[in-house]
Parts: sequence; structure tokens; C-alpha cells
Amino acid sequence: MTTLRVIMDEMLASTPGSVGRYTEELVRELIATAPRGCYVEAVVAASTEAEYARIEERLPGLRALHKSALARRELQAAWQHGFTRLPGKGMVHATSLLAPLARHDRLNDGDQIAVTVHDTVAWSRPDSLSPRTVSWNKAMLKRAQRYADAIVVPSHAVADQLGEIIDLGDRVRVISGAASTALDVPDDADERAERLGLPDSYVLAIGGLEPRKGIDQLVAAMPGIDVPLLIVGPASDDADLAAAIAAAGLEPDRVRGLGTLSDADLAVAVDRAAVFAYPNLEEGFGMPVLEAFALGTPVVHSDAPALLELAVDAGVVVERGDDAGYAERLAAGINSVLTDPDLAERLAYSGSDRAKAFSWRSSAEKVWQLHADL
Repeated sequence: MTTLRVIMDEMLASTPGSVGRYTEELVRELIATAPRGCYVEAVVAASTEAEYARIEERLPGLRALHKSALARRELQAAWQHGFTRLPGKGMVHATSLLAPLARHDRLNDGDQIAVTVHDTVAWSRPDSLSPRTVSWNKAMLKRAQRYADAIVVPSHAVADQLGEIIDLGDRVRVISGAASTALDVPDDADERAERLGLPDSYVLAIGGLEPRKGIDQLVAAMPGIDVPLLIVGPASDDADLAAAIAAAGLEPDRVRGLGTLSDADLAVAVDRAAVFAYPNLEEGFGMPVLEAFALGTPVVHSDAPALLELAVDAGVVVERGDDAGYAERLAAGINSVLTDPDLAERLAYSGSDRAKAFSWRSSAEKVWQLHADL
């Protein structure tokens, strides 16, 4: 019997985001694609009974759920400083840098560990993260350099960026994600759209107001765009959003925060958008772009290397360049879709085709093959 223990605490993060989705989707397929005689177990920080139950409900087939005695913050600190005891022996796969990285004997004992690096924001834009988060990421990458048997990244762009930061030899393996299977348009879409107050035509974006997300630039672009902007993440009364709207000289009803949405509501909002805008200045993969593609929504995105790699020619690309002109270029890119129905239709089809090139089954099979190769 062979056991793969997956560190999947990202699924229980206070704001799981794309990494939380990645973790859940990947583990589900690791269970489904497990070779004969192989089993998947999960390791999480101390959580509530309701959270444990949610994992077991969403991931049937887990052979065991190992619950640390340490809460997430304490577990992060313990593993950063080398206190890394785990139940059992054998293979460990971490869906982030939160991993029990320590000296082990892969050749004689069969112990092995792979970690995942989703982006290099802690190095490229440290001002967008808390000092503690930046320090932790840098320390854990150094531990990965010393102890990890493999480092998984979601794109060649991240692999190249990591290569400029630290020498990981030939241990880096590119294994991308896919669109979330949870974003399926429900039967009561009309009722949900009415409750959310979705207009007939609108631009949709996802993200907070931190500079690397580019949402502030998108808000600044709105004076040149005739339809409203809806943003998933910030609430309608978010102070930072209100300040960005005022700075752009916009009426409050031109930009609206939708707050955090359920999967079903998010699917409806993305599906009905005239344009999905993804102006991120830094990105490691771009799962929201892939989800918009899968729903047939035209996408306008920045020229961040990972997004160019992901989208190829399936979206409208906007050059980031200097901040002074980025908002105007975003407006031009969005308007090119809003004013050209033929272009919008072509993007819908090309995006849908591009999304089909990615699957969680393929990702899981590559993870199993990675550990077999080790």
C-alpha cells in the first residue's frame, strides 16, 4: 500500500481564493486517479469540526484526515523553523509552500516531498503583501531549495521567474491547474441575476484594491467605458473602492462591489458579463481567466507573462507598460469587445476551446507521475 499525504490547509484559509480552489480540485482528482494500491490522505491545521466535516463531504474517498494540534498561524511558524513531524511515512505533496520541509532519506526510506509555488509576488511586489508574509515565503523557499525533492509551479512563467530568484536545479516541474468545476451556471440563474442586481451589460472583475491586482487602474478606465463595472471581492461600502471611484471622478453607480459570492452566484455573474477584465500586474497562472473562458465570456487581460502563456490568442491583451497610460489602454481593450459583436463572439469560442486544453484529471495524473519519478 502506498499513501500520498497532501498538505491541503489552503482549502481552509480564511480567504481561500484560487489556491483554495486549486487545492480542492486537485485533491479530488488525485483521489479519482490514484493508481491501484495507492491512497490519498489529507493534512490540515487545527480547525473546527464544521471545517473538518466540509473537507470530508467535498472530498469523499480520502483515506484519512490528519488534524494538526496547531492552528494555521502556529503551524506556519513551526514548519518555517523546522519542527516538521507528520504522521506516517512516504510521499508528501504540498499544494503551497506550507510544507514540512526537513532532512529525509528519499532513496533508502522512500520519504519524499514536493511543494507548490504559485507565484513570485513576495519577490516582485513585496509591498503588496504584509512584511510577515513576505518573510515567511522567502524563508520557506529557502527551505524548499534545501529539502524539497520537487517544486511544482503552475506555468513556465513562474518557473522562469523562480530561476532568477534561486537555484533549484532540475527539480522544477510545471503542472498547471484548470477551471474550477464548481462554477456551473445553475437552473435558477435568472432569479440569482435579479437578486444580485446584474445589469443587461457590464464589465466584471475579481479582486481587491491592492496595486498588483490592477483593479484601481480598471476603475480609472471607467470614464471611457459606457457600461458599469462590477467587482467581486470588495463590498459595495468598501472604503478603498469608494476612494478609487471618487478619484476617477465617477458617479457611485458606475462601479459596484458585489462582495464575496457563492460559486453559483459567481458563475451567473461571470456568464452574463459582456467582458471579464483581468488587469493583474502580476500573476502566476490566472485561474479566473480560465473560468471565464470555460463559461464563454470574452476576456480582456494584461500582458503579464503567465497570462500570455495561459490565454495564447483567446483574449484581448493590454500592455501594462507605465501606470499613467494603463487605464486608457484598458478602456480601449474593453471597448474593442463592447463595440464589436463579431470580436466578442470569436473570443467566446476561442476562450471555450482554450479552456478545454486544461483538465484537473491531467493535473492529477502528472502529480502521481511526478512522485513515481521521484
